[in-house]
Amino acid sequence: MIDARTNGQVRRSGRPARVNGPEDAGLDWRAIDWPRMSTVVQRLRQRIFTASQKGNWKQVRNLQKLMLRSYANAVLSVRRVTELNAGKNTPGVDGHIIVTPDGKARLAHLIQHLGEAVDAQPVRRVYIPKANGKRRPLGIPVIVDRARQALVVNALEPEWEAQFEPRSYGFRPGRSAHDAIEAIFHVARGPHARRLWVLDADLTGAFDHIAQAPLLAALGTFPARRLVQAWLQAGVVEQGQWQPTAAGAPMQSRRLCKVNGEKARCGDRRLHSTLHSD
Repeated sequence: MIDARTNGQVRRSGRPARVNGPEDAGLDWRAIDWPRMSTVVQRLRQRIFTASQKGNWKQVRNLQKLMLRSYANAVLSVRRVTELNAGKNTPGVDGHIIVTPDGKARLAHLIQHLGEAVDAQPVRRVYIPKANGKRRPLGIPVIVDRARQALVVNALEPEWEAQFEPRSYGFRPGRSAHDAIEAIFHVARGPHARRLWVLDADLTGAFDHIAQAPLLAALGTFPARRLVQAWLQAGVVEQGQWQPTAAGAPMQSRRLCKVNGEKARCGDRRLHSTLHSD
């Protein structure tokens, strides 16, 4: 199979991936029924969420494997990173972006069929200005890794959404700062409110220095764990020089940091019973 990043052969580990959906590469990108694809992925996410709520971890893992090889998930992931995301025209270290329908179709076919192949590329580091005059480092993955990360998020996110506390709002789908403000308003309003103060804390450089081992341990037996590890440890390229990433997480992997931080904060039942039971 041709790698869109290098026009070479993808390195594979394990057997070829079984896929859920069309196995031919003759996909007409313009003819995709997007509402139907969204419905398929949302239903599968709901099944993962429900199985996680019930503590049926075997079913969770099986459904996650199904999501990782889903045709609908593959095309939606490619659409997100090539059409919807703000950085769709920003290349990674390979200098490639994908703008044509045929290119998007080939990328969807590629990520659906990669299976267990672990071939993460380093991110390209750039700096963006902050309001206080400082600069924030941003890691930009290559387009294939971005698409695979979107694919993986749809498998991982619903598992942990079922475990998180109802009043946490950061890095969670369908939630925002406005939801947190509304929750504070309802708790603090009225003459007899018992909670009259709010603690606002910011951990300096938390994502840049977070330990990777606990983060990976939190994933347990998640089917794409080795791929997540490869992304975390792929390193960064800055001014043409590669640097290792022994700690911290790139911007596109920070939902995983939210998973780990939320587990530590709310005292996840599985983590306290046995870290590797799932």
